Amino acid sequence: MRRIMLALALCFLALGCREVVEGKKTPMKLEEVPPEVMKAAKEKLPNVTFTDAFREKNGDVELRGKDKTGKVFEIDVSPDGKTAKIE
Repeated sequence: MRRIMLALALCFLALGCREVVEGKKTPMKLEEVPPEVMKAAKEKLPNVTFTDAFREKNGDVELRGKDKTGKVFEIDVSPDGKTAKIE
């Protein structure tokens, strides 16, 4: 019985934490990405085709995409076009 209760508690904890992490980003359409943000991302990652965009609470835009080999890249760009982080 204790194992079941512990497992349930861990599941609820994990689900609750997921909402907090995902709540920091808001999905947006690629067409909504400011031109200076897209330009900066393409300059830093010229061989990447971007497919997803998210607005972060701090105002930065996170872009995700893949290169021709299928490797996934993420880049965070501030609204003024400065690159914050590349993964």
